[in-house]
Amino acid sequence: MHHQLEIKEEALQQLKTLSKEQRRNIGWRLELLQDGLRGDVKKLTARTHEYRLRVGSFRVLFMLEKNLISVYAIKNRKKAYE
Repeated sequence: MHHQLEIKEEALQQLKTLSKEQRRNIGWRLELLQDGLRGDVKKLTARTHEYRLRVGSFRVLFMLEKNLISVYAIKNRKKAYE
């Protein structure tokens, strides 16, 4: 199942602060995510439609509703769940 991808403005700003290599790696992982939610994906406990994708020391936080992946944050793992 192929999912649509939407990246919120805040997540784009966070992505721009990363190095070119980190952005490339996250982009590649987001492509895999669109194709059947492949990757290290885990549902966040106590939250209804919120998930995280682990990409090295970064966490891509997103909401999943039907076939839309809405990325709302890309943060270092130490600050991702604050």
